[in-house]
Amino acid sequence: MALVSSTPLLVEAREKGYAVVAFNVHTLEMLQAVVEAAEESGAPLILQTTTGTVKHLGAEYIAAAAKTAAARSHIPIALHLDHCQDFNLILKCIQAGYTSVMIDQSMHSFETNVNMTRKVVEIAQALNVNVEAELGKVGGVEDDIKVEDHMASLADPEECRKFVELTGVPTLAPAIGTAHGIYKGEPNIDFDRIAEIATKTKVPLVLHGGSGIPDVQVKRCISLGMAKVNVATELKNAFSESLKQYFAEHPDELDPRSYMTKAKAAVKQLAKEKISICGAAGRIR
Repeated sequence: MALVSSTPLLVEAREKGYAVVAFNVHTLEMLQAVVEAAEESGAPLILQTTTGTVKHLGAEYIAAAAKTAAARSHIPIALHLDHCQDFNLILKCIQAGYTSVMIDQSMHSFETNVNMTRKVVEIAQALNVNVEAELGKVGGVEDDIKVEDHMASLADPEECRKFVELTGVPTLAPAIGTAHGIYKGEPNIDFDRIAEIATKTKVPLVLHGGSGIPDVQVKRCISLGMAKVNVATELKNAFSESLKQYFAEHPDELDPRSYMTKAKAAVKQLAKEKISICGAAGRIR
C-alpha cells in the first residue's frame, strides 16, 4: 500500500467518534515501532516529523522509510510535516512524498494566516495532500517554536468558522488550552470551546500537546470533535529513558542493535497504549 492522504482517515475518525494518533518520530527505530504498534492494533496511523527532524535526517530519507513501511503494511499510513512556518520546506516535503503538511502561521495576524494557508491549500489539494493549520497559539516548546504561557491564546470559535471558509483547509488545530511538552500541572482544557468550534465547523479538529493529558480528558476531547491526537514528547522521552536505563545497566555495551531494540520496544508499548486510548484500535480489519 502506498502512503495515503490523512484527510479521509480523519474525516472517518470524526464521523465515528475516535481519533487517529500522529506520532512524532526521530529515528528509524521509532518509525518502525509505531508502525508495528498500529499494525498489531489494527489502527490507521499518521507518522509525523518536525521541521527539525526533517533538517536533521532529510525529507527524502524520511519519506523513503515511510514509503517502505506503507508498502509492507496492511494499514493506511500517512506522513505529516508538523508545525512548519517555511513555505519552501513544505514544498520540499511534498515533493519528497509527504501526504500531509501543517502550515503554522498562528503567530501572525488572522489575515496573514488566511493568505498563507490558502496558498498551501491550493497547491496541496491538487496533489491529494492534506493541510493542517492552527488558530490561536498553543503554549510550550515544539522544536524551535517557543510560545511562553503568557503569549498563548485560545482560538475564537467564530474565527475558526471563518478561517475554514476562507481557506478551505481540511483539518484545523485550534488552541484550546493544551501545551506542547509535559505539563507541570493539570492541563486547563476548555472543553466548551472545543464543542463550540466543532459545531461551527465540520472539519476534523487536531489536538496538539497530547503528551501527558489524562486519558479521561483525551477521550472527552475526542468525543467533542478532535479526530487527530499528536503525541511527541512522551514518545521521545520513552525512547530516551530506555536508552539511559540500558546504559546504566550495561555500561560497556557498544552494539547499537542491543540498546536500540530496547528503546524500540518501549516506544511500541507506549504507542499501543495511545492508540487504544484514542479508540483507533480495531478500526482496520
